[in-house]
This record gives sequence, structure tokens and C-alpha cells, in this order.
Amino acid sequence: MQLIWFALIGLAAGWLAGQIMKEGERGLVGNLVVGVIGAILGGFLIGILGFAATGLLGSLITATLGAVVLLSVLRQVRKRS
Repeated sequence: MQLIWFALIGLAAGWLAGQIMKEGERGLVGNLVVGVIGAILGGFLIGILGFAATGLLGSLITATLGAVVLLSVLRQVRKRS
């Protein structure tokens, strides 16, 4: 059941990050990938800062922040190429 919640939060976070960063549509799989990688990255960054995400809202915020950071880094890499 946790895997299903992780996937749903990843989908939502990927979509939210795309809206925040004004990125083009990535589709269901693209949003899932961005959101899941963002969740891992966000959890790492939040942990470094000494915070912890609790509950559904905390997980969504953490995953979205991580996804925004991921999209920002990818945008910078694309500009340099």
C-alpha cells in the first residue's frame, strides 16, 4: 500500500513541479519519474537541513520541492549544452 501512496505522491509532485516551473507536459510517466526522483532528492535535502516530513502533506511538499530542484538543475544543464 505504501508503494501506491508513493506513486500517487510522485505523480502529484511531478505535476505540481511542472506547473511551478512552467515546464511542458511530460505525461503520466514523465510526471511519475520526476516526482519519484524529486521525492528522493527532497527527502535528502530536507534531511540535510535538519527537518523531517510527516504525513501526506509533508510528503507532498517535500517531493514537490525536490522535483522543482530537479527541474531547475535539468534546465541549467540544457542551457549549457
